Amino acid sequence: MLLGLGQAVAQSDARNKSTGNKPQPKEPGLAKFALFKKTSPQPKTVSPVNTNLPLKLKPGISIAFTGNTLLDRSQDFGYLETLLHQAHPSHDLTIRNLAWSADALGLQPRPANFADTDQHLVFVKADIVFTAFGFNESFAGPSGLAKFRGDLANYIAATKAKAFNGKTGPRLVLLSPIANENVEGVNAAANNTNIRLYTEAMRDVAAAQRVGFVDLFSVTEKAMAAPRHDLTFNGCHLNDDGYRLFAKTVFEAAFDTKSPVTNEEIRAAVLEKNKQFFRRFRPVNTFYYTGGRNRSYGYLDFLPAMRNFDLMTSNRDKRIWSLAKGKQVLAKTDDSNLTPLPGTTQSRGANNLLTPEDELGAFDVDPRFEVNLFATEQEFPDLACPIQMRWDGRGRLWVSCSTTYPHVYPGNEPNDKLIILEDTDGDGRADKSSVFADDLQIPLSFEFGDGGVYVSEEPHFTFLKDTNGDGRADTREKLLTGFGCEDSHHALHDFAWTPDGDLVFRESIFHHSQVETPYGPVRQQNSGWFRFEPKRHRLTAFGTHQSTNPWGVTFDDWGQHMASFPIYAQAFHALDPVYPVQHPRPNGLRAYSGTCGQEFVDFPNWPEGMQGGFVKVRYKPSNRVEFHRWVESEYGYDEEYVSNII
Repeated sequence: MLLGLGQAVAQSDARNKSTGNKPQPKEPGLAKFALFKKTSPQPKTVSPVNTNLPLKLKPGISIAFTGNTLLDRSQDFGYLETLLHQAHPSHDLTIRNLAWSADALGLQPRPANFADTDQHLVFVKADIVFTAFGFNESFAGPSGLAKFRGDLANYIAATKAKAFNGKTGPRLVLLSPIANENVEGVNAAANNTNIRLYTEAMRDVAAAQRVGFVDLFSVTEKAMAAPRHDLTFNGCHLNDDGYRLFAKTVFEAAFDTKSPVTNEEIRAAVLEKNKQFFRRFRPVNTFYYTGGRNRSYGYLDFLPAMRNFDLMTSNRDKRIWSLAKGKQVLAKTDDSNLTPLPGTTQSRGANNLLTPEDELGAFDVDPRFEVNLFATEQEFPDLACPIQMRWDGRGRLWVSCSTTYPHVYPGNEPNDKLIILEDTDGDGRADKSSVFADDLQIPLSFEFGDGGVYVSEEPHFTFLKDTNGDGRADTREKLLTGFGCEDSHHALHDFAWTPDGDLVFRESIFHHSQVETPYGPVRQQNSGWFRFEPKRHRLTAFGTHQSTNPWGVTFDDWGQHMASFPIYAQAFHALDPVYPVQHPRPNGLRAYSGTCGQEFVDFPNWPEGMQGGFVKVRYKPSNRVEFHRWVESEYGYDEEYVSNII
């Protein structure tokens, strides 16, 4: 069976059309919401400020978190922020998380024209900065220690003299890496020899530079040695229990007082605030916000949205402050102060949708085949905006759907779904639909495995599982984070198991990815492939070269993976050069784009003459399902178009 998903649209109706709305006049005040590398202010230089622990906070101050995944992932748990608010209920603290997965002192890749960390610290007017480094740098081993000491000393000296708040330098607190632990499949404790060296270097440099320092390594190493359950899920990144210990350790070291018992109502408000600020700090589609297409899209679409995300974040600050003071709050945060977003001047071209019957009548089908309708959105509304489909071992069709695409707008929440369609009576039509997960964010791809489903949720690689057998996912784990989000339909896709049991996937042009793993940081930019070994939590980058809009991957009988887009196949099998170098573009070889699926023909119910051929689904320029042959040539194999199937 060859199955396709689509939206029935008349070809004459495919172009964008005017909505009749007049273009909105530009608001000069919107410019301040643009955080661009080229235009956002840098901090002025002032006399350096030393930091002595314990900290004493003044009301109304701004606290920022910077550095690597240790602090980046902390926003998903919220324990440290909650303790800070509980211990200072009358201070109305503003806390912003500016950390980024796999950041290192000397290497912090960002989307094109994305404001750097200093510019963001100016934007949030930071008075105190907690920063986490040392883990990614530790993979350089003893030979990299001298460079790390120098880089850290230079970073501290420069940061102490930057007036992010416009008046004085910040107080700075360094957080050491945590210890690593052995978990099933990962011998991460082997990293501890180097992490210990880098922790001691941080302690020495912090003392010499007169800034605060918190030794998380010693505390977590001791806790990991105790006979208890794990503090990490992959050996190097904390789980919920780990972040409870993290928050307690940082708080008590920074303030020299016992940490309070976590107030879960405040923590829930902190998590909601963090979610809205993350959408402002690291929005999806940054190539249209800060990058090369921001002149076309950035002003009308992004700056008004950034203004509203700032308002939503501030509204949630007020909720946190009220809860910290013991006041009653509304069941839901009041966002009535948001500014309406400007109306669009163009609509998607797909205004006049064909009925399934009319679309079927418009098909030109190879006479050896017939096309049947399996499921429609009219019957199953959850099928709206389908992206990918996959059959499971029980003969059910799973489909990922996204009404959130291209990104979340202020006031909305992602409600993308992974649905299951079933034909229970064997008539060839789906008659049952159920929802496995309904709070996803642009699930471009998914794959079954390990008792659950791996899903793309930019910037995260997520694992969903139904643990109680009710047909719905009840656990959700971000196994990896830090993948690029510059163009939301270029994010992680083409999930496929290799013949030797690893999961491969890729991303496309514009993206900058950097992901922490127990084996060191993995970085890639402007397209490439990743290979993930779930049992070992190992991620490998390979096949990087600039490619646009590539969708479609399969394997031949020899286990070689064949992927769409213009590159000689050997580059797709090659390990990456040293970051940020990419494989060169192929010269003189035929290239193509606009592919959204492909497969070798080895189906016994297909005609004998098509066996060993190749099916390719093209969404541009031909909008058809094609049959090809692979023909051996002087330099390898060429695809030879034979005919159309649809």
